[in-house]
Amino acid sequence: MRAVSMGMAEVVIKKEGGTMKICITSEGKTLDAKVDSRFGRCQYFILVNPDTLEFEAIENSNINQAGGAGIQSGQLMASKGIKAVLTGNVGPNAFQTLNAAGIDIYTGVSGSVKEAIEAYKSGKLKKTESPSVSSKFGMGK
Repeated sequence: MRAVSMGMAEVVIKKEGGTMKICITSEGKTLDAKVDSRFGRCQYFILVNPDTLEFEAIENSNINQAGGAGIQSGQLMASKGIKAVLTGNVGPNAFQTLNAAGIDIYTGVSGSVKEAIEAYKSGKLKKTESPSVSSKFGMGK
């Protein structure tokens, strides 16, 4: 929570749930795992508070979907109150779903989940303005 002074009044801005959460697509369940290059069909979603590094690993149930994996994964992020997604790539359906939910998207992310969090916190990542791959990119990986 932070307070913003506006003349005589003070406005208190509270982040949803009291903490900001970001998601990093991951090949494993820990902060030392590698970033997964896929969003909709990644192996795990690591939901993390970038300030405290408190995290939750969610196995991606959409990994074997014939279609709609990006949309369903994007809807999951919105339902969890995620503010930003860090991943290797994002397709057009996932991009549209995340964008519509007001979630910032960062692609081209690699290394460990922890390294991705540090890059995000230090401002080294650039927001993605369009899909980075075509639909069905993650199938068969």
